[in-house]
Amino acid sequence: MAKNLVIVESPAKAKTIEGYLGKDFTVKSSFGHVRDLPKDDKAIDVKNRFRPRYEVTDDKKEVVAQLRKLAREADIIWLATDDDREGEAISWHLKEALGLKDEETKRIVFREITKSAILNAIQSPRAIDLDLVNAQQARRILDRLVGFELSPILWKKIKMGLSAGRVQSVAVRLVVEREREIEAFEAKSSYKITAIFDVGRGKTMAAELPKNFDTEEAAVVFLQ
Repeated sequence: MAKNLVIVESPAKAKTIEGYLGKDFTVKSSFGHVRDLPKDDKAIDVKNRFRPRYEVTDDKKEVVAQLRKLAREADIIWLATDDDREGEAISWHLKEALGLKDEETKRIVFREITKSAILNAIQSPRAIDLDLVNAQQARRILDRLVGFELSPILWKKIKMGLSAGRVQSVAVRLVVEREREIEAFEAKSSYKITAIFDVGRGKTMAAELPKNFDTEEAAVVFLQ
């Protein structure tokens, strides 16, 4: 069995990367996320600092079982998920789901599927970036909390099947509040004073008074 197990997100990348790394490396795919919040209302412990509870999704149980078996047989596990917030979270979830130890786990990133990029990544591994992981977790927790609270209201008041999210809900509120401000706005006329001054030698200078008058009478008085 190969001494090194590399785990990527996409199965399309696996064979190509394995060809670049050689016989000492086995490259497998996680097929995206392997864990998620369960669909019940106990997925997030709101009273305990919003602690999430994750579980391996049904469609990934076989994938996780295969990866766990391969991980036990390898000396080093290379987590090569995408170089973004979601990819970092997937690496962390893999580490947790597979029960990987710190000393046997390395995180690598690359932005192109070329031999040089892959080999350079192997030469410069790093630890999992927990700040990125926590950013992804915060997004996922907000999605769940907002969705569970607001979606049932939409179903009851408007139509079944509609969803409310952490971004679209806030955006809709901003639009509604702005529209209400527009509807409540009372237009008022005002008068501004502009002038063209003859500064001599055939030259002129335009100017505008930095305040407006509420009535025509006041503007005329100023001009006089």
